[in-house]
Amino acid sequence: MTDIKKRSDCPISSSLDIWGDKWSLLIVRDLMFAKQCTYGDFLKADEKIATNILASRLQTLEGNGIITKSEHPDSKAKVLYKLTEKGIDMVPILIEINLWAEKYFAVSTEQKAILKEVKKDKEVFIKATMRGLRKSVG
Repeated sequence: MTDIKKRSDCPISSSLDIWGDKWSLLIVRDLMFAKQCTYGDFLKADEKIATNILASRLQTLEGNGIITKSEHPDSKAKVLYKLTEKGIDMVPILIEINLWAEKYFAVSTEQKAILKEVKKDKEVFIKATMRGLRKSVG
């Protein structure tokens, strides 16, 4: 586990030291919905993360136990990234961010459809998402 220098003992501040930049949350988002990704998969995201930033964020997230990496079953040149239990526990946070964003920003039709499912029964949606992610972790 990477030793992060905390700015304070505030839980929000301590959490933001790990995942408080946009890139880290987008990496977690991608892993949440794809369940596993390669380095190249992250580079293909619409947000166009720079390779040096991606490498840095992956290292930070792994060092803090949010993600793990393993060998790719089809290619020795590739690595698969997955959420750990600690990362999976971020599902409710990202769901709430999505709901807040839908209220204040235009969202895609695809995102609206997902959020419609969330709103039917948020707790069931969160539990099902987390259960699916846990299955992919093994």
